[in-house]
Amino acid sequence: MELAFQQAVLAAERGEVPVGAVLVERATGRVLAADGNRTEERHDPTAHAEILVIRAATAQRGAPRLPDCDLYVTLEPCPMCATALSFARIRRLYFAAYDPKGGGVEHGPRIFQQATCHHRPEAYGGLDERRAAELLQEFFRQRRVSPPEAT
Repeated sequence: MELAFQQAVLAAERGEVPVGAVLVERATGRVLAADGNRTEERHDPTAHAEILVIRAATAQRGAPRLPDCDLYVTLEPCPMCATALSFARIRRLYFAAYDPKGGGVEHGPRIFQQATCHHRPEAYGGLDERRAAELLQEFFRQRRVSPPEAT
């Protein structure tokens, strides 16, 4: 989770919402991919940290599924990311802060609880939740005080 937090800080430094994710091979503990949000940088609404690490790991392995992998992320995945986790067959999901407004695991559509969800990773939330919440709150507080320049 520490590496996910490092990626979240790097995302904030790039002006992205500070969310970081790390995909780990369970058997070896090897990090397959680590990244933070890049939606602004890439002008891509799907460039969430979770999607980026899934794409990197599946490309590296040459396979569309990662059933032996665990994902660590600093914020509860949104519905898009939760669905991607299911499609990728991620084994376990560990996340820090809950997201009552935009989450898709414990909040909102609760993707893994839907009858149409064919794979449900084990999900563990609230890990170092306060730290993640403070990182997000500070990021948005700074944005309200000094909005970014128009491009």
